[in-house]
Amino acid sequence: MKLRGYILVLLTVCSMMPLAIAQSNDMVATTNDRYAPRLGDIMSAVQSRHMKLWFAGKALNWELAAFELRQLKAGLVEAAVFYEGIPVTNITTMTKPVQSVADAIEAKDGRRFAKAAGELTDGCNSCHQAIGRGFIVIQAPTVSPFSDQSFAPPKKP
Repeated sequence: MKLRGYILVLLTVCSMMPLAIAQSNDMVATTNDRYAPRLGDIMSAVQSRHMKLWFAGKALNWELAAFELRQLKAGLVEAAVFYEGIPVTNITTMTKPVQSVADAIEAKDGRRFAKAAGELTDGCNSCHQAIGRGFIVIQAPTVSPFSDQSFAPPKKP
């Protein structure tokens, strides 16, 4: 009876081996492939950064605004790297508005920030128009969807 049990286990293990080998080969193939997030996912993250940037600047939290701008910029670069079909002019068009926002943050100037953020938003919409996605219209947010985050500068101890 014990022999029968051992044979059954051996047959089960041997029958599963080709499946295990095939699965491990599949895993090797996918881990060697370069993962590219969907453009819509990258742009959703950029849109989230755009909103957070706006609320941080509006609250005069310049440290948070600078952080969100860096994150937004990284998202735009990521989109350009993964999606080479995006025209270069669309990418370079965003350089000036991003720099204007950075300058306003550096100067800690709320009025200048609002103007520069508007130019950034216009740049987003120009890019969408140029690539045939004019139906995606970005605007300055009016209500924060981030009720779990305070945008006010932290209080000094």
